[in-house]
Amino acid sequence: MPQIKLSMVGGKAEIARVHRFIEDEFDDDGLPVSFSEINEDDDLFEAALYVDSADVEQAEARIRNRIGADAFGLRITHETMPDIDWVAHSLDGLNPVRVGRVVVHGAHDSATVLPNEIGIQIEAAQAFGTGHHGTTAGCLDMLQRVTKARAPRAMLDLGTGSAVLALALARLTNRPVLATDNDPLAITIARDNAALNGCAHLVRFAVAEGFACDAIRRAAPFDLIVANILAGPLMQLAPHMRSFSTIGADVILSGILDRQAARVQAAYVANGFALRGQTRREGWTTLHFTRR
Repeated sequence: MPQIKLSMVGGKAEIARVHRFIEDEFDDDGLPVSFSEINEDDDLFEAALYVDSADVEQAEARIRNRIGADAFGLRITHETMPDIDWVAHSLDGLNPVRVGRVVVHGAHDSATVLPNEIGIQIEAAQAFGTGHHGTTAGCLDMLQRVTKARAPRAMLDLGTGSAVLALALARLTNRPVLATDNDPLAITIARDNAALNGCAHLVRFAVAEGFACDAIRRAAPFDLIVANILAGPLMQLAPHMRSFSTIGADVILSGILDRQAARVQAAYVANGFALRGQTRREGWTTLHFTRR
């Protein structure tokens, strides 16, 4: 789906204020927001929000509702962004990512995986997560800590993307993992990645929106759930995390900006989870809870 940039241009002070309002309004949505100088001579700055084309009208209405119907007299412009897979475009130049024993790499770096390491090969084409993001690395770190302490029996990777986390769990435990995503294309790519990494027999896949899925209901309750999505959906899913997990289950969450961590923590504590640990990488927080 094409991505649209909604932007406003003006003086530094007013655009900085607009940027703060937009950032606050869309904080839980995880949408990209930018603030940049576009013309030094004229002291012009731009605040921009990037949304899917289907969400443009709703996003613009939320902006106007947040900052006032006249948007401070500034014009909101729409620009269709080029349809480029930027992850795929840039991955070829990235080095393998090492997090503990796990190494996420492309085919060109297979030889760099040491005998005592767990190599997970993810290719650039249609990438949905390559391990280079702070959220994925944080989850990989936390998953290794949890699986070293005990051996989970029923595991769920909710919002699997490229299946990096599901594959890591399968390789770390040699036990079955259920991996779900609401994007059918992501599931197709994830299945290919499981086959590529010799894990097709361990990882099952299903298209699902949250926990609304027969495969999840059949496999529940889980004693380990990992979800690397966004803070807003994570908070909404807190009651379901409890319903679909066992007492003592480990729940690992990421896709959380550092400034959002306290709110996510509060939502899970209110639903009967205890915080056991957290890590921060590149402005992103990963939280580890256990269900009481």
